[in-house]
Amino acid sequence: MEISALQKERAGYQPKLPKALQGAVKVKEGAPTQSVDNQEEIKKLFPNTYGMPLVEFVPSDAANNAKINVGIILSGGQAPGGHNVISGLFDEVKKLNPENRLYGFLMGPGGLVDHKYIEITAENLQAYRNTGGFDMIGSGRTKLEKEEQFEKGLEIIRQLDIKAIVIIGGDDSNTNACVLAEYYASKNYGVQVIGCPKTIDGDLKNDQIETSFGFDTATKTYSELIGNIERDCNSARKYWHFIKLMGRSASHIALECALQTQPNICLVSEEIESKDQTLNDIVEYIAGVVAYRAEQGNNFGVVLIPEGLIEFIPAIGRLIQELNDLLAAHGADYLNLDKDAQRKYILEHLSAENKATFETLPEGVARQLSLDRDPHGNVQVSLIETEKLISEMVAAKLDQWKKEGKYNGKFSPLHHFFGYEGRCAAPSNFDADYCYALGSSAAQLIANGKTGYMAIVKNTTASADQWKAGGVPITMMMNMERRNGEMKPVIRKALVELDGAPFKTFAAQREKWAKETCYIYPGPIQYWGPSSVCDLTTKTLELEQAK
Repeated sequence: MEISALQKERAGYQPKLPKALQGAVKVKEGAPTQSVDNQEEIKKLFPNTYGMPLVEFVPSDAANNAKINVGIILSGGQAPGGHNVISGLFDEVKKLNPENRLYGFLMGPGGLVDHKYIEITAENLQAYRNTGGFDMIGSGRTKLEKEEQFEKGLEIIRQLDIKAIVIIGGDDSNTNACVLAEYYASKNYGVQVIGCPKTIDGDLKNDQIETSFGFDTATKTYSELIGNIERDCNSARKYWHFIKLMGRSASHIALECALQTQPNICLVSEEIESKDQTLNDIVEYIAGVVAYRAEQGNNFGVVLIPEGLIEFIPAIGRLIQELNDLLAAHGADYLNLDKDAQRKYILEHLSAENKATFETLPEGVARQLSLDRDPHGNVQVSLIETEKLISEMVAAKLDQWKKEGKYNGKFSPLHHFFGYEGRCAAPSNFDADYCYALGSSAAQLIANGKTGYMAIVKNTTASADQWKAGGVPITMMMNMERRNGEMKPVIRKALVELDGAPFKTFAAQREKWAKETCYIYPGPIQYWGPSSVCDLTTKTLELEQAK
């Protein structure tokens, strides 16, 4: 494999570890835990992995030479730093015992079920240290939820003498990890399952998980691109740029990028839902800012839009919920009909309120909401061109105002969607260190006999050697939610908190950003140089962890 000059230099970077993971390690256990909600239901579903204590690693006088072969799975969408989780896990299991082996299951959870794997060695790992992407072993979205999958996976686990499986993924993938851990524990198979918190969306976090890996790198990558567009925007002074950003279930990416770049407008889905705003309310707000800036001679600007926005508009959210239930209960009745017949069937089976909302949507958007789903049953909001839908409605509103004498300017919109651009970027120093520590923590959880835990690293705004590593029972983060028409146990997603420091900081400044041109140009991620530049955390973490 041919590698770039940057890859050659980054291969030599040695990620920093918390002090507790730098030598021999022992476990310090906290109090028993309970789920964030629906305690009785979760306890009934996970009797063998519920109520376990929080775990923190502390230095030990005695070395642990545990003999453990480990399997690792990358699950779901890519996030910068995945290869460093593998690196940290590999180095730690070899430090425990040089005879230990690490196996990578290929193309996600399906690799475990289909018995497709490679052994990860020092030689083949070297080319992937501190690199972006999941291409070393690939990723996939197969859901581990059926007994036959668990038993089929057990065959290769026994064949390779694997002690534990590490699943690197987001909330859905770690929910699957918890289900797998519970199953193997209930059967006394002696197979441990550990999770790692991955998602660039930033919605896998709570009191124990300060941030999910990849969020730091992805938001810095997007912010560089937004800053470049802002500079171009401020140079040409004739375009309005509508930029859709990743974030299906929460607006953390959009908010972080706004804090880094100070665009004229940033929509926050959670606020729109809280205020029960309509699509027209959003359009009127943006059109008002466009009109004001035009009065000042500024026919240009930048608008940030989270990809999941449309689901948070209350009327559309209610529609999607009913469509989800309809698809789950009666999808077989209409999925094979032609487009017109499908639409007719759906309209006939919707409540009056949701039918009215459905009829107002463009046909393409309505179809995407009602029929297209990802493997987890979610609306594929990244395929909905929300940025174009909104800019077209803003243009129509401005045309109306122009006829009424309320607006006299030029509106030329351009559209962007930043998604894949950030998912596989070379990890920042923060993510390189954070992921390496997560991999090391996963190895220590296994060595200390834990299962049904997620590896965690806390105190992340301090220097890396002051970070605190450990594990949290996955059941602690779970509640019951409706998925595909059924109540299921899932890890609760973390939304933007409207009373939290990051949003309040943004809200205090956005009126000024809307009226004036206050752009910040962050530039590219820096890997070498002063710590004040190279080891910066996100604005979100900085504000949330401010003492």
